[in-house]
Amino acid sequence: MNYRRISLVFLVCLLVCTLPVMGVTTYFGGSPQMTASVSGTNEFTPGEDAVITVVVQNRGVNSMKTDWIGGNTATPVTTRPDLSRDNYDNNYGVWQGSGTIPRDDVPTTAKMVTVSLASGNAPVIVKSDPQNIGDLASAGSQTVTILTKITNQAREGEYQLPLTIEYTYLKNADQVAADVLQNNYVTTSETIPLTIRIKPEVQIEVIDVVAENLSVGTGGFVTLTIKNPGFEDGKKATVRLLRNGNSPIIPTDSSVFIGDFPRDGVVTCRYKVGISTEAGKQTYPVDVAVTYENRLGEVVTSGLETIGIPVGGKVTFAVVSAPPEISAGSDATITVQYQNTGEIPVYAAQSRISAVSPFSSTDNTAYLGDLKPGETATARYLMAAAGDAAVKEYFLDTEIRYRDALDNSQVSDSSKVPVRVVEKPMAGIFDLLPALGVIVLVAFVAGYYLLVMRKKK
Repeated sequence: MNYRRISLVFLVCLLVCTLPVMGVTTYFGGSPQMTASVSGTNEFTPGEDAVITVVVQNRGVNSMKTDWIGGNTATPVTTRPDLSRDNYDNNYGVWQGSGTIPRDDVPTTAKMVTVSLASGNAPVIVKSDPQNIGDLASAGSQTVTILTKITNQAREGEYQLPLTIEYTYLKNADQVAADVLQNNYVTTSETIPLTIRIKPEVQIEVIDVVAENLSVGTGGFVTLTIKNPGFEDGKKATVRLLRNGNSPIIPTDSSVFIGDFPRDGVVTCRYKVGISTEAGKQTYPVDVAVTYENRLGEVVTSGLETIGIPVGGKVTFAVVSAPPEISAGSDATITVQYQNTGEIPVYAAQSRISAVSPFSSTDNTAYLGDLKPGETATARYLMAAAGDAAVKEYFLDTEIRYRDALDNSQVSDSSKVPVRVVEKPMAGIFDLLPALGVIVLVAFVAGYYLLVMRKKK
C-alpha cells in the first residue's frame, strides 16, 4: 500500500517538473516600410495595351523585442535596438507593463494591403481596379499585375505613375489587466511614384477610306490615305491591311511597301479584298499596321489602327420585260430584259434560261456585257413549246454569270422569267391563199387535159 502511495507522489512530482515554462515574446518600436518597383520592362509605345508588373515589398524591421519567461511574476528580458539584453533583476522592462498575453500581430506586419495605380499626368489609361493583396509580413513581397492602355497621342519621355498602398498595422498593444489586451491598429497609406518610359514610334492615322465595288460575296478594292503623326521616322516601311478577328472582309493583297515614312508623312495605299458570302450590308472592321525600321535599326511593328469598311448588299438582277408569248406547237425567239439592281457594276455578264417541259431550246444563253447599277440589257432565246402545252403562264429559272472588279467569276441567285403559252391562231384568208392557188392550178391543169383529150377524139 505504501509503495502505491510513494509511486503516486513520484508521478505527480515528475509531471510538475516536465510542465513547460510559460513565455511571451513582444515586439516594440517597428512599423511597416512599404516599397514598390516595376518588374520587367517599363518601356512602352503609344497605343500599346501595356501590362505593368509591380513588386510590392515590406521592408519594415522590429527595433525592440521582449521575451517574458515564467508566469505572471517572471522578470522580463528585453532586447534593445543595439542587441544588448537586460539582466533578469533590472527594471528596464517595467515601462512595458508585465505583459503575459501573446500578441496576435507584429507591428511590422502590413495587414489588408490594397494597391491602386493612377495615371497622374501620364498619357496612360489605367484599366485595373484597386487590388487587395492580403497581409505582408516583414521582408515579404507580392507581385501585382496592372492592365493599362498607352494613349495613341502619347509623347516620348518619362512619366511618373502614382501607386497608392493602403494598409493597417498594429501600432501598440497594452495589457490593461491580467486577462485583457488592448490592441491599437492604425490604417495608413503611402504613395510611391513608378517610372515608365514612352518610346517613339511610327503611328497610324487613317484620314481617308475609299471602298471600290465591295458587295457581299464579291471582291474589290480598298484605298487608304494614311498619316504618321508619331515621333519616329520610319524607314523601309510596309503598310499592312489585316483581317480583324472574324470580319468578313478578307485582304487578298495585304502589303504595300512605301519606303520612308517620316513624321507627319502621308501615303496612299490600295489593297485587294474579298467579301465573304456570310456578310451583310453594313460596315465591317479591318486593322492597319506599319512594319518599319526604327532609328536603332530594329524592325518593329506599330500599334494596330482599326477602321471601318462599308460593304454593299449582294449583287442582284431583275427581269423587267413583259412576259413573252409562244403558241403551242410552235417555236419563237423570245426577248428578256434584265436590270442590274445591285450596288456595283458587273463585267462580261452572260444570262442563261432553263427550258423545262413543255419547253425546249437550242439556244438558251445570251451575252449581256458590262452592266452598271441600274442599267439594263436584252437577251434573246430560241424557244419551242410542245403541241400539247397547256395554255397558261409558266415560270422558267434564269441566272446570270458575271465577273467582279477582281475578275473573279460569280453567279447570281436564280430568278424567274414568266413565259406565256397561247393558243395557236385560226387560219385567215391570207393564210388560205397558197392552198387556194394550188387548188386552182390543179383544176386548170385537169381541165386543160380533158379539153385536149376531147379534141383528139
